[in-house]
This record gives sequence, C-alpha cells and structure tokens, in this order.
Amino acid sequence: MIRRLRRAYRRLRLGTRLALGLGALALVVFAVVGTALTTSMRDYLSHQLDTQLGLAQVAQSKSIAQNGTLQGKKYYRWYYAVYDVKDGTAVLRTPEEAADLPGDIAPLTSLARAQSAADTEVLRTAHLAGEGEYRLRACEVEPGVVLVSAAPTDAIGDTVRRLVGVQVVAFGLALLALVVFGRRMLRRGLNPLSDMAHTAHGIASHDLTESAARLPLRADERGGGPEVEELRTAFNTMLEHIDDSLAVRAEAEQRLRRFVADASHELRTPLMSVRGYADLFQYAAANAPEERARHLARLRAEAARMGVLLDDLLLLARLDAAEPATPLRLREADLVDLAGEAAAAFRASRPEHPLTFAPRPAALTLRMDPHRIRQVLDNLLANAAVHTPAGTRVTVEVAREGDAAVVRIADEGPGIPAADRDRVFDRFYRVDKARSRDRGGSGLGLPVADALAGAHGGTIGLSSAPGATVFTLSLPLQGATGLTDP
Repeated sequence: MIRRLRRAYRRLRLGTRLALGLGALALVVFAVVGTALTTSMRDYLSHQLDTQLGLAQVAQSKSIAQNGTLQGKKYYRWYYAVYDVKDGTAVLRTPEEAADLPGDIAPLTSLARAQSAADTEVLRTAHLAGEGEYRLRACEVEPGVVLVSAAPTDAIGDTVRRLVGVQVVAFGLALLALVVFGRRMLRRGLNPLSDMAHTAHGIASHDLTESAARLPLRADERGGGPEVEELRTAFNTMLEHIDDSLAVRAEAEQRLRRFVADASHELRTPLMSVRGYADLFQYAAANAPEERARHLARLRAEAARMGVLLDDLLLLARLDAAEPATPLRLREADLVDLAGEAAAAFRASRPEHPLTFAPRPAALTLRMDPHRIRQVLDNLLANAAVHTPAGTRVTVEVAREGDAAVVRIADEGPGIPAADRDRVFDRFYRVDKARSRDRGGSGLGLPVADALAGAHGGTIGLSSAPGATVFTLSLPLQGATGLTDP
C-alpha cells in the first residue's frame, strides 16, 4: 500500500507535489500553533479558576473563624468541606447543608490530610465519582481546621473543546486554501519550466543528422524568479552552444567536401598526365626510340609535381593533428639571413619582378626551424610573383616589434579582391576561379605557410588594396611555444 502511494506521488506533477509538501508543512505548523494555543488557554482558565477558589476561601475562612459558619456559597455545583486535623487525622465536620458535600468525599479528605502535612494551601485536580473533573483547594482556616473547596472544570473543558473545534475548522480551511491557491501559483511559476520542456521536445523533433541542421528554438517565456531565470539562461546558453557546434560541424563538412573535390581536381590533372606520358613512352619504345627520353622526363616531372602536392597535403594533415612527430627541427637561427637568402633566390628565379630587401636590424636570432620558415618566405614571395604582372615591385622588410619578429612581404600589384581576402588561406582556394595553370599553383602555398607559422607560435596577416598588398609574418622571439626538439 505504501509503495503504491509512493509511486502515485512520484507520478504527480512537480507543482502538485510542491503544493502537497507545502500543505504537509503547513499542517505541522498548524498543529504546533493549535497545541500551543490550546495549552495556553487551558492554563489560563485553570489559573482563573484557582484565583476564584482562593478569593472564595478567603471570605469563607473569615466567616468560619468569626461565626463558625460558611458564607458566600454562590457558585453552582461547588462543594465545601471543613475538617478537624488537630490530632493528625482529617475528621469531617457535619455540613451546614447536605448539598455542600459531593457523593465522593475521598479526594477532599485526602487533600485535607495533605494540607495538614504541608502546612500551606494545596491545589489538586481530581475526579469525583458521579461528578467529573474538579479542581480542589485546601487551606487552613485556623489552627487545626482545614477548609477544602471543590470547583468543577466542565467550563474549562467546554471552552477548550470549542477552541479546538474552531481551530480545526479555521486551520482546515486555511490548509485547503493554501494547497489550492498554492498549487495555482506554483503552476504559474513553473510555466517557464514547461516552456523549456516544450522547447526540448521541439528539439527532439528536429533531424540533427543533416549537415545544415540548426537549432532555432529557444525558451523565451519570462518570469519564474531568479532561479528559473538562471536556469533559462543556462538552457538557452546550452542551445546556443549546440547551435554553434552544429554550425561549425556543417562548415567543417562543407570544407571537407570542398577539400575532397579540390584535391580530386588537383590530383586528376597530374595523374592523367602521368597516364598519357606512360602511353606515349610505351608507344615510343616500340615505334620512336628517340622520343623515349623526352617522354620519360615529362613522366618524371608530372610524378614529382604530384609528389609535391601530396607532401603538402601530408604536412598540413600532420600540422592540423598536432602530431608529436611534426616535422620541425628547432634551433637558433638568424631570421635576417633567411629572409636575405629567400630574397636572393627570388631575384634569381623572378628577374621580371624587382625586389627590395630592407632589414632594419643587422641580425635577429630566434628559435625556429630554418627550413620551414624559409618555405614560408618562399611561398609568400612566390604568391606575390604569380599574382602580379611582370615589372611589379616587391619589398621584403624584417623588423622587431615588441616581443615579435616581423617579416613583411609587400607588392604593388592590383591587390586581392575584398571578397577573396578571408579565404586566401583556405586550402585549394585560388582567386583564379578557372584554375588555370598560367596563374597560380595548386592553392596550397598560402595554407602551408599559415600552418607552418602557426606551428611556430606565429601568425600571417594580410592587408590589401590596389597597389599595396602586404603579407606580414609574425614570430615570437622566444621561439615556437609548446614545441619540443625531435
């Protein structure tokens, strides 16, 4: 039975359970308050009755001492008994009226003996057979004479019972009102929680397996107090985080699709070239032996080109995964010397682009992988040459700014369109949408440079306008943070 009640209670809504709990607590409070009020009222009425008994006995004692008779017997159902206790025993005197004594005088006699032994007035509540509860009071009228008075406590009992009845009705109505109206108020206060539950159910109905899935739902209902507001804020923050994560996932999936498509496109061309030159080499071997060497050289060139592309892809993958075997050989090296070597190689391979090398410090030593930083500089210089017409001036500047070593590679070309600036570091992305080989490479030069700079704890910034495009390589002077020597 108790288990069944517990299961039924657990199935109730939170507002109902809280209202019932509040009602149970109020019931305990009402019981404590009612008990205190009832006890206080009973004690008060008992004290009043004792006072009346005392006042009556004062007048009666004087009457007995002066006249030998009782006077002032005004109260209905009050009893009086006079005892002689001179020899240590309580001897009842003959009453003036038969109605002065109850049918059961044993409690009165016992109180008279107790008073003679205590030598002071004695109060006691006793049950008189056939009469009910009585309050007894004994006092010494004169030496050897004791007066015992008895007053009924029926009025006290009636008053207390009436008080208890009023309390039960009043507290019952108050408890009922508290549960009913408290449940309504709690349900209104918990409406925001219901709104959150409906929002959660709405989220459950969304298909989050789709790549473009988003969570537009939010718990918007206001009210409920600071705690509910805090819960709503946390709930909406969680939804924002999930929504942002879904957006990142969708973007990652989109980038992966674009990466696979671009990689397939870039690899297809050299693979087809390799296949074509292999067929030509086979044909030349049978029909034109003098052409074999030329076809074999072209075959090797296409294979080398595909190898470079695959090496770049592997390097990017290893840098993205932050593998312990990341190919960095860290040592102390002079960045000014590296920039000078890159500038000299650029002048030799790109004579159509005049280059100015402007190192501010004579030397700038920091901990880095010279081979990889040289690769970054070569990629940035090659990008400046490929995307600008012949005769465009290129400038290389090395400087120290605060705690960073900075290399700026600027050109005076047409600049990068604003729509393409945010994507020039994306893999396989090229401003030349036609992907023509006469302008640009595979679209991995800048991504590789950016990844290598990040592996050294640095960054590559871009600012571009017609006539002024600047790539800024920034490296920390303390070296690549978080990296260890292999």
